[in-house]
Amino acid sequence: MSAPESVVIIGAGPAGLTAAYMLSKQGVAATVLEADSVVGGISRTVERDGWRFDIGGHRFFTKVTPVDDLWFEILGADEFLQRPRMSRISYQGKLYDYPLVPMNALRNLGPVEAARCIGSYAWVRVHPPKDQSTFEGFIAARFGWRLYEHFFKTYTEKVWGVPASELTADFGAQRVKDLSLMRAGLDAITPKRVKARRGKGQQTTSLIEQFNYPKYGPGQMWEKAADIVSDAGTKIVFDASVTGVELRDGRAVAVTAEADGVASRYECSHVISSMPMGALVKAMEPPAPPEVIAAAAGLTYRDFMTVALVVPQEYSFPDNWIYVHDPGVSVGRIQNFGSWSPYLVKEGRTCLGLEFFVNEGDSMWTKSDEDLIAQAKRELEQLGLVEAAKVEAGYVVRMPKAYPVYDEHYEGHVDTMRRWIAQSCPNVYPVGRNGMHRYNNQDHSMYTAMLSVENIFGADHDVWSVNVEEEYHEVSVTSPPDGEADRPRSPKGTGRDAPVLSRDAIESAAAARRGNGAP
Repeated sequence: MSAPESVVIIGAGPAGLTAAYMLSKQGVAATVLEADSVVGGISRTVERDGWRFDIGGHRFFTKVTPVDDLWFEILGADEFLQRPRMSRISYQGKLYDYPLVPMNALRNLGPVEAARCIGSYAWVRVHPPKDQSTFEGFIAARFGWRLYEHFFKTYTEKVWGVPASELTADFGAQRVKDLSLMRAGLDAITPKRVKARRGKGQQTTSLIEQFNYPKYGPGQMWEKAADIVSDAGTKIVFDASVTGVELRDGRAVAVTAEADGVASRYECSHVISSMPMGALVKAMEPPAPPEVIAAAAGLTYRDFMTVALVVPQEYSFPDNWIYVHDPGVSVGRIQNFGSWSPYLVKEGRTCLGLEFFVNEGDSMWTKSDEDLIAQAKRELEQLGLVEAAKVEAGYVVRMPKAYPVYDEHYEGHVDTMRRWIAQSCPNVYPVGRNGMHRYNNQDHSMYTAMLSVENIFGADHDVWSVNVEEEYHEVSVTSPPDGEADRPRSPKGTGRDAPVLSRDAIESAAAARRGNGAP
């Protein structure tokens, strides 16, 4: 197939810049329209006063070989560090192993509470929760109600913003894999020689122990990619919000974007889009049919904020991040940027990133930076990690549409838009996390872009099947425990642990936030 005449790429995150890079290797210079003033999307590295902040924590680990090769091709091996993976749970002033190790948890809780937890577990063995189709019922049945309350309920509700009783059991199955309190207890007293004789199918799943990481954060990768494609002739237009995609004779022929109040029209032979899928559909001209517009309006998101606090090095910790399960604070997770890379911080200091899972426009989102920094300092002290007076500086980073939300209707909405795009403008290629409304990692976003570029040149990849196979997952999957072979699974093609949320629960939670003073 001949080379495309003019490709417009919407978004300069991992998917968009990967597409631009792959096109440049074929001698094609594209136009990239980026609504922000920097590249990288959620994988950017924000810089303030010489400090660099990773938004969410990005491990460069993948089982997709072409993506792994591309990372090193773009950045070069010398710019990567190999980092150990370490995360723990903070709860009531103590740190617990993560993934959760029940025996470690029971020891930390102390003999009295440990006895109560064991008693709670014994109770559910005799009186299991009636409804195990929910996250709450599924977890309580495997750990008892007290351990569920301690280590699953609060953090999960912080992340997703709805009651844990409204989440589906498949999310619980993903989170704990083949772990149960009984299995863990038996494992603790099993002689090592017996464990050594176990077959691979009986081994507990494990997370990666180390990963690659760019010296100056994930944004370094995309800053370098932007330089490479720009040198090859690709034009990156910043602060350019796409307002229209013109359709004619069954194809997209131009994209309109507005920058500084001025609209510009970019003719195109193909469009690769990582902008939110619903927004893409709503930008089509002439408009999509009403049922497609309704599907576009039905997609929702969870948003994200980081409050970065500079503290003396003595308050550092070895973890990449700590999960915060205490219900008395709003922070959900705390990054230690110095544990990701010493190049992100300054000598004698480290920077802790307190992460808040929010909804754009709610009371947390709309707080002033000063109020957010003051709250983060209070919560850091309340958790016993750093005295508020020791914090030397603070910075706030807001990230809208960080997490596509799955409700019971989202698959139908996405399918409706997919079919319409394929029929009405097949030269438009949705890619990436928001572009496909898939809660996936940057490697999956990149791979969808790589395959889409190949499709432009005549291949016939089913980009929507990416992430379906287990080989895409970070966690190795082993045989399920007895009696759980038919446990519920996550939605097809997610690539990440993400629950299906009830639409009613989402709307009820939003109403509750408004009742507490949120807009």
